[in-house]
Amino acid sequence: MNVLEWIEAMFEHYGYLVLLLGLPVDFIALPLPPGQTTLTFTGFLAFKGSLNLVSALLAAYFGTVLGITITYTIGYKLGSPLIHRYGKWFFLKPSHLEKTRQQYQKYGNKLLLVSYFVPGVRQFFGYFVGIIRIPYRTFALYAYPGAAIWVFAFVGIGYVFGEQWQQVIVWVEKYLSYFFSGLGTVLLLFLYFKWRKWRMKGPVTKKELS
Repeated sequence: MNVLEWIEAMFEHYGYLVLLLGLPVDFIALPLPPGQTTLTFTGFLAFKGSLNLVSALLAAYFGTVLGITITYTIGYKLGSPLIHRYGKWFFLKPSHLEKTRQQYQKYGNKLLLVSYFVPGVRQFFGYFVGIIRIPYRTFALYAYPGAAIWVFAFVGIGYVFGEQWQQVIVWVEKYLSYFFSGLGTVLLLFLYFKWRKWRMKGPVTKKELS
């Protein structure tokens, strides 16, 4: 039984719970079929009439919201205290978190809208924004619309292209990887120059942190 046959069998046994409970598992980064494949195959099953499109979209959306919220909560509750206690062993200080948080608030919120489209980043980003203590309202303002965009995009591919969905998803993921690789390179260069600027300015003072 291949991955798609396994997913379809899960739908036959558990219905929309596959999306409502399975997608959070993808965000926690456990080794199950990728969320994008599951969503696109869901759209294909709706195209065949095996699933109701609206019910599938709602289950997928709430499953995605649940997943990203779980990772954010874990990062918020556990990540920062662990860094404060053990960060020195990994050359991480509370001041580093504060610098990262300040820069993220200036430039990073919009990344929540697109982080879903990058495997690996999708699983990591919720933890990251929780660790740097981004307020929940700010997190929700960007993360939840981003979840809707991701779900509608990939369920839509399966539903619109039907039998050709597998060829289309390969093409989409290929060009998304090119796009985000280029974007990631630009971002890394930007962060590198910001880091050099911080180094030249010296340590952050208490006045700067207040």
